[in-house]
Amino acid sequence: QVQLVESGGGLVQAGGSLRLSCAASGRTFSTYSMGWFRQAPGKEREFVARIRWNGGSTYYADSVKGRFTISRDNAKNTVYLQMNSLKPEDTAVYYCAAVRRMWPGESPSEYDFWGQGTQVTVSS
Repeated sequence: QVQLVESGGGLVQAGGSLRLSCAASGRTFSTYSMGWFRQAPGKEREFVARIRWNGGSTYYADSVKGRFTISRDNAKNTVYLQMNSLKPEDTAVYYCAAVRRMWPGESPSEYDFWGQGTQVTVSS
């Protein structure tokens, strides 16, 4: 079991930056691969980025590639999402998720544990 708590969301102008954090409980965080997802009003939850349990591999949705960076610090039980060059279409609730697999995919159903989400709003 792992519990996840996101933070770092807020209101930012287009072109700005935010860094989201996801703090995990438990002593087994380093055995989980992590993902970031987002959900805008009236839309399905969509994949944003994922990172392997040891941080050795990352993967991004095309819509954020080159603008967002996922990273993790296993000593701090935390995964991050650095978001640069934000656009109004990035507005959503952002969720982190965890699964004890070496390399999960992009479907939300593949992840076992979820945080409560943090709101990101990008104004034009």
